[in-house]
Amino acid sequence: MKGRMIICCLLFTLNAAAQEQTTTDSTRTQESSTGLMSQLRKVQQFLDDKARAKVDPHYIEVPEKPWRVILRGKETALDVDYENDFDFPEEKEHFFWKLSFEPPVSASVGFWAGYRGTGISYSHSLVKNAGRYFSFSTTGAKYGINFRLRRFSTDEVTFNGKEYHDGKNVYEQNIHGNIEAPIWIRSTYVNGYYVFNGRRYSQAAAYNQSVIQRRSAGSLLVGATWYQSSIDLSHPQNALFAILSKRIGRIKMHQANIGIGYGYNFVPFRGFVINAMAMPTLSVYNRVKVNKYDFNYLPPYDDSMPTDGYGQWNPQTHTWANGETYKPMDEDGAWLQDVETWEIESDVNYGRLQFNVDLRLGIAYNWSNYFIGLQGQVNRFSYKMDETKVVLIDGYARLSLGVRF
Repeated sequence: MKGRMIICCLLFTLNAAAQEQTTTDSTRTQESSTGLMSQLRKVQQFLDDKARAKVDPHYIEVPEKPWRVILRGKETALDVDYENDFDFPEEKEHFFWKLSFEPPVSASVGFWAGYRGTGISYSHSLVKNAGRYFSFSTTGAKYGINFRLRRFSTDEVTFNGKEYHDGKNVYEQNIHGNIEAPIWIRSTYVNGYYVFNGRRYSQAAAYNQSVIQRRSAGSLLVGATWYQSSIDLSHPQNALFAILSKRIGRIKMHQANIGIGYGYNFVPFRGFVINAMAMPTLSVYNRVKVNKYDFNYLPPYDDSMPTDGYGQWNPQTHTWANGETYKPMDEDGAWLQDVETWEIESDVNYGRLQFNVDLRLGIAYNWSNYFIGLQGQVNRFSYKMDETKVVLIDGYARLSLGVRF
């Protein structure tokens, strides 16, 4: 009996302590929630005050309703040209070739939600094999930041080859088709700009509708861009392209650009704005790193050499059974099934100054608490190292429909 009483007392004590703890936790939760809401209201007030203090209300209207939800449809395109020259000194021949990669246009739908010019976005790709694409942007009265990341692989290329003998073009061919193994391409783009006339001119009015341009105005802008990309064709079955690229199997390019441009918002009637912005840029940092590879087959200098009697290839010693390091290529392309590649060295070069351009176009219309917008942007980047040249054109078009509340 005493044991049962002790157990009951312990249970009662534990239950009372739990209730007291629950009451205490509930009070703390309420206090924490009240503190969090207070902090959020301070942040909102700060964003409201900042949005109104930085602009001239005769030119830029800050909407009373700060929250926005935007539905977006976007199409992104990327075009890559990879060029190279190849000499045959003994025959006094010169061969120029170019590979062009055009992955499928990346169509996606998504939404953006946020307070004033700050928010988050999510999108879903509607096209298979278009690669992965991620973007982020934020704008203020006098600044803007954009970030884009693209990664994809493709085995569909367009090949253009020209053969020269004694300086004369004696042969040319254009082939569109699939190569043996996919080529990987990655690109990262980060851009920031500063608006001198931020009180009367707003990029955001045309590109994310956080404010409304009431009168036409323009401004000088300065910007900086960091762009890096890579092309990877180091798969053994793409060995022929690497051989014709001076044994280059991977290229990594880093480029920093600065520029000065001009943007203008044209307002033909209330609520409607057309923006155009052009910014020529100059690369102040242009670094190209290449990874070179060796192969167990000879470059195609002479296709009359015998290909038998070599035996099996030994990947440990990098020799054929007869002791030779290289074997001539077969005319029928059967050598692609046995080709081996291994990295031998890397080379870093700092290229010359490059001129690029940043072009943007934006159209928006606001009525009541709703708005619709169409935006587009095109960037061109180029790299050159010795006889190797790469040109990348990256652009997108986006349709937006949103509501303020």
